[in-house]
Amino acid sequence: MTTIAIWAVLGYLLGTVPFGMILARVMNLGDLRKIGSGNIGATNVLRTGNKKAAALTLILDGGKGAVAVLLARHFGGEMAAQVAALASFFGHCFPVWLGFKGGKGVATFIGITLAIAWPVGLLVCATWLGVAVISRYSSLSALLAAGMSPVYAFVIGQHNLFILLVLLAILIYWRHWPNIQRLRAGTESKIGKKG
Repeated sequence: MTTIAIWAVLGYLLGTVPFGMILARVMNLGDLRKIGSGNIGATNVLRTGNKKAAALTLILDGGKGAVAVLLARHFGGEMAAQVAALASFFGHCFPVWLGFKGGKGVATFIGITLAIAWPVGLLVCATWLGVAVISRYSSLSALLAAGMSPVYAFVIGQHNLFILLVLLAILIYWRHWPNIQRLRAGTESKIGKKG
């Protein structure tokens, strides 16, 4: 239990690193909190018009989730990896350094799935990309990719990940509730629209 607790804390701390805000500051893109949705993630960084910054944010936010999983698995085992995965997601969404007001966790979720079970991660990426190309809605892409992830895990035999992925999907839906409302109203912003 001590090992699990340690990886929960380390996973959370890794998740709290706000790469979007750091890159926006370094690249003089302005305060992300005052741009577009006010979110600190890659989609909102893209609204600054800087594709390089958005891509780096996506990679780094995904990377911190993946690193949390891989380190915890190597040093603490499979249960530690799942706990670190959930904790890093929480860290991104509720970072203590930003008054617990963080991102929506999509990039971190993708990094987690790629690290914890790469076939599931690839299917999640393919779902996100396919929906994004067709609809141009980042939020809809995230919702469908997250919602399908437990199904993908079950189908390919990764039954031990089912509960973790259900929890992460629920959290993503919760974090995207305003987006869901805007999608239903037809007022959701499309990918690439500047803030």
